[in-house]
Amino acid sequence: MGFIEGFDPLKVIKRALKNGGDFADLYIEDTTNTSIVCEEQRIEKVITGRDRGCGMRVIAGLKTYYAYTNDLTEKGLLELADTVAKGVKEGTEKGDIGPLSRKTAPEPDLVAHPLDVDTKKKINLVERANSTAWKMDRRVKQVRVMYGDGIRRMAVVNSIGEWIEEERVGVVFVCHVVAMEGDVVQTGYEPVGGSSGLEIFDTDPPESIAETATGRAIMMLSARRAPGGRMAVVLSSEAGGTMIHEAVGHGLEADLAQERLSVYSGKIGEVVASPLITVIDDGTIPRKRGTSFFDEEGTKTQRTVLIEKGVLKNYMYDRLTAMKDGRGSTGNGRRESYHHRPIPRMTNTLIAPGEDDPSAIVRSLEKGLFVKKMGGGQVNTVNGDFVFEVTEGYLIEKGKIGEPVRGATLTGNGPEVLRTIDMVGRDLGFGIGTCGKDGQGVPVADAQPTLRIPEIIVGGDVGGS
Repeated sequence: MGFIEGFDPLKVIKRALKNGGDFADLYIEDTTNTSIVCEEQRIEKVITGRDRGCGMRVIAGLKTYYAYTNDLTEKGLLELADTVAKGVKEGTEKGDIGPLSRKTAPEPDLVAHPLDVDTKKKINLVERANSTAWKMDRRVKQVRVMYGDGIRRMAVVNSIGEWIEEERVGVVFVCHVVAMEGDVVQTGYEPVGGSSGLEIFDTDPPESIAETATGRAIMMLSARRAPGGRMAVVLSSEAGGTMIHEAVGHGLEADLAQERLSVYSGKIGEVVASPLITVIDDGTIPRKRGTSFFDEEGTKTQRTVLIEKGVLKNYMYDRLTAMKDGRGSTGNGRRESYHHRPIPRMTNTLIAPGEDDPSAIVRSLEKGLFVKKMGGGQVNTVNGDFVFEVTEGYLIEKGKIGEPVRGATLTGNGPEVLRTIDMVGRDLGFGIGTCGKDGQGVPVADAQPTLRIPEIIVGGDVGGS
């Protein structure tokens, strides 16, 4: 890739360790982004940009010392190394480091690389979605369409002799629709994205994305208020993995577990879920939004089984948390950019498919709620309590999916829900997002099969009217 030029990374790392330290690394990044936004039936923003910089880290006594710069000259990087070294108390100076072993990730397998596609064609994708949404129904009152792509070239060089380089490409496309009838206002939202080029629109055209978002908003206008109370719930695979990501995934990140800020702290080897439940984090799944060859510390990404048949097996580790537990990183050291230090983060997190027919799961209930799409929510990782919005839901009546309902929420406890799930479908549906933690956002995907929860609190109208 050849974008580490004009300086000796080994010299910089040695300077950073001049006052001692157990580990040091350089993270060099060169990113190019395009963002297009359409609102009020016109293109509001077309923004392209490039950012280059470097983050320097020293770990000493299991503490992190970090600084960053966009001055990539050798002089600028040596000054950065001096800044980081000042924070480290006097210790044993490190000896010779190296030799460096250089590895490069395979080039992205893309049909339509964003850099090869004219901006006018990207604008046209946004305009097609916008036009489709507005034409669908007179009750559409607001449409917002966003296209974004990013190309990140990155390299990590560290004090144990590793030098890795990778180019990543991602595309995301979002349509958000507001519909109104009388005093009822409803929204529809549909995102598509992944580690892909613009060929992603061959399977998910802008028109179909807009139709899905608009159809959801229009349908919810005539839906009655969801009934409230304790009831059985079926989570569709189409709901995406919001439940697994929020209610379970964050609690399995090693930093939260080590700090006793997770309901799963200290429970490796214990039963924490139904024997039907296996939870996996996998940063290697082709073309998914959380996929990469290496993480942002230079560790190869992998498939990590977190919960296996109900038993907690592992946490998600970066280098620092792995050092604290005396084990290896699981390839979950991630950061938003060179401005940020790496921390344990999810990649593509999922509940593994089971053996049940998804339609049989619905037929098994006389009454209940079918959740087709989940919205946002809040989670307390310390005790596992959560509240999630349901953006598209239906009543289940006599084993069949019935009329749509709106305004439903799901309230429960992550570990308790995982223990009570008694049917797991053989399907699997993915959702995408940008996960926030410690002021950093990183691209992720999550997934689940169709799941049956025998009883959970559904927020709505207690009277069901």
